[in-house]
Amino acid sequence: MTAFRKPQIALTSKAAPFVIRAERAADAVAREALLDASFGEDRHGRTCQRLRDGRAPAAGLALSAVREGRLVGTVRLWHVSAGGRPALVLGPLAVDSACRELGIGAALMQQALAAARARGHDAVILLGDAPYYARFGFTGEKTAALSLPGPFERDRLLAIEFTDGALDGAEGMIVPTGAALAKRRSARPLQARAA
Repeated sequence: MTAFRKPQIALTSKAAPFVIRAERAADAVAREALLDASFGEDRHGRTCQRLRDGRAPAAGLALSAVREGRLVGTVRLWHVSAGGRPALVLGPLAVDSACRELGIGAALMQQALAAARARGHDAVILLGDAPYYARFGFTGEKTAALSLPGPFERDRLLAIEFTDGALDGAEGMIVPTGAALAKRRSARPLQARAA
């Protein structure tokens, strides 16, 4: 008779799988709440937000992580000019605090970078923690002469090239170049007609 082995890893609700998919319009409220929880409600005043204000994310490069029907992670990439060189800026990347040990952040990064490369983009820039992003290939090697429209820590400005030399000689301000957000039509209150 065959003896059944006890699994080495106990399956718990934390082991529930997650899915990464294209962001949907219905994700907006949950995404914004997650970003507020992750970065604080003052996040709109941060330097990199100036590159995103009034702009749409790059086509196909806004991703959501969903676990048990709930949005638990987000990442978006945006078109910029890095001292005259076309590039993308990644961010913000956020994962629900209850799910941070599940590899969601790394999976979002890997999928976002793979999608950017597959869409023919040459380079991605971000402002972040160098030890964390180094494992994805980001360094400060090509960003020394670049700047952002506001205060930032120089050692946190990182980049990865998909095409060798994409950021060679890049210097100056990183500025947004992506499509403007479509303006929503606001419902106008009906005015009473004079009889």
